[in-house]
Amino acid sequence: MADVEVLLQRSVKNLGLVGDVVKVRPGYARNFLFPKRLAVPATSDAKRQIARRAARVREEEKQRLQEIAALIKRVQSLALKTKMKSDANGNLYGSVNAAKIVALAGAAGATIVEKDVRLEAPIKSVGTHRVRIHVRDDEFAELVIEVEGEGRPIVETPDLEPEGERRMHVPSEADNMA
Repeated sequence: MADVEVLLQRSVKNLGLVGDVVKVRPGYARNFLFPKRLAVPATSDAKRQIARRAARVREEEKQRLQEIAALIKRVQSLALKTKMKSDANGNLYGSVNAAKIVALAGAAGATIVEKDVRLEAPIKSVGTHRVRIHVRDDEFAELVIEVEGEGRPIVETPDLEPEGERRMHVPSEADNMA
């Protein structure tokens, strides 16, 4: 059976944008696109009507992309710092998780939702870490978080005996009596 041409009234993922004329299988058009009002048969009247609407939708899409770019720039300009208790090796006693990142961003004046923070695992070490923030669709921003430790510094204990002079234990009579 031959493909049919349809005019998209709304953008359909993996198919096209508003106003596009695409060829699809008749069953897909009849059972999915037409009942959900995503497309109409491609006639000259429908093409004229959608052309006006498509221009408006494309302008809205352009404006939305500009807003996304501005949001990404604003999030990437943030440099968050936090202090947490850590041991001498730089391992945190707690961790920096998505909720902590949202709180730090809120204190810095940015609004981030916890579900948009993409962490493979909570941050458990001192240092500078990059965290991905989901902005919209397939757009992500990278946020830099510097974690400082409040641990005790490593204190080297001096050896009580110099390395060259090893003392040997010589058993005495007191050891034999016990």
